[in-house]
Amino acid sequence: MTALSARMLTRSRSLGPGAGPRGCREEPGPLRRREAAAEARKSHSPVKRPRKAQRLRVAYEGSDSEKGEGAEPLKVPVWEPQDWQQQLVNIRAMRNKKDAPVDHLGTEHCYDSSAPPKVRRYQVLLSLMLSSQTKDQVTAGAMQRLRARGLTVDSILQTDDATLGKLIYPVGFWRVKYIKQTSAILQQHYGGDIPASVAELVALPGVGPKMAHLAMAVAWGTVSGIAVDTHVHRIANRLRWTKKATKSPEETRAALEEWLPRELWHEINGLLVGFGQQTCLPVHPRCHACLNQALCPAAQGL
Repeated sequence: MTALSARMLTRSRSLGPGAGPRGCREEPGPLRRREAAAEARKSHSPVKRPRKAQRLRVAYEGSDSEKGEGAEPLKVPVWEPQDWQQQLVNIRAMRNKKDAPVDHLGTEHCYDSSAPPKVRRYQVLLSLMLSSQTKDQVTAGAMQRLRARGLTVDSILQTDDATLGKLIYPVGFWRVKYIKQTSAILQQHYGGDIPASVAELVALPGVGPKMAHLAMAVAWGTVSGIAVDTHVHRIANRLRWTKKATKSPEETRAALEEWLPRELWHEINGLLVGFGQQTCLPVHPRCHACLNQALCPAAQGL
């Protein structure tokens, strides 16, 4: 091999496979061409940025288990009668003298305040049993005669029916049966005291819801509900203090308790009873003397 040939061979090896004389490199194959074209397209195509995820807010009412402790409960609008607050203010103004029969002859004034607590509570219940559909003056007179003989559970049970009927007259004689039955239950099951719950009170013979709620308030000092008698029932319907007309005192009680603030429950019975005795009478109400004449729906129709 000559020196020239050796130099050419050395140059060819240094150029690597496919190298030839200057300007005569081997053309790339079809696969390499396609890869090169793809790379070129990538380099000229615009860069795509990732899309930002959008948050969709959905408002819904979750169940109790899904709500957090700090979640505020949905407020349901409570119905209330029109002008009731001003009507109440006016009734208080008309009753400020406290001179109605209920104010000095009502249940709160019929028991012996010097008697033991158990006896006082029994006398409260008995006066309520006598007062149903009876004027306060008649109830007070009957209670005074009973107390003069020593009014306790034992004394009532020891009094014969005829004598008891005379003592409570003109209260109906039919009350004697209920008084005796209730007194026997109190002696046997309550040690001569009265029950301390509405449910137990209304279970006694001759004791209704109005009596039970008043007994809880006067005897036990607990406001368990609104005591509704014929006066409260009548006035509540005349003033439209019920969402719809009610047909019974118990229906009126439930309707009033739906909207009337609880702090007024204790006051409302005595307030409306006296108002019904003096002004809003069952027949021929004295609308001309009532401060609510312009606010009372019933007065507009008279």
